[in-house]
Amino acid sequence: MNAIVNPDWKATVVFSSNGPQPQILLENAVAKIILIGLEAGQRIPAHPEALAVYHFLEGSGWMNVDDERIPVTAGTTLITPAGAKRGVEAETRLAFLATRIAGSP
Repeated sequence: MNAIVNPDWKATVVFSSNGPQPQILLENAVAKIILIGLEAGQRIPAHPEALAVYHFLEGSGWMNVDDERIPVTAGTTLITPAGAKRGVEAETRLAFLATRIAGSP
């Protein structure tokens, strides 16, 4: 496999008044990696998911993991367990990478 290089995430992320427009950077049997942009006030409703890693690139908001509301800002990395319900709320324009690990317990 050749390396996948994205030299400027800001040129790839999509911010839309119509809601999240996830950009898939990689998807295979092992993982799915997406880049997501949310405008201030937008949200992704809580939903159960596999083991995942979230890294916030820009902005501020909240990550809801089960019953916990966690503040996030640029530089925050969050690892959520398999099966946990998680959602995101943007206070300001918010960009993040999400990596879902397939087949995780």
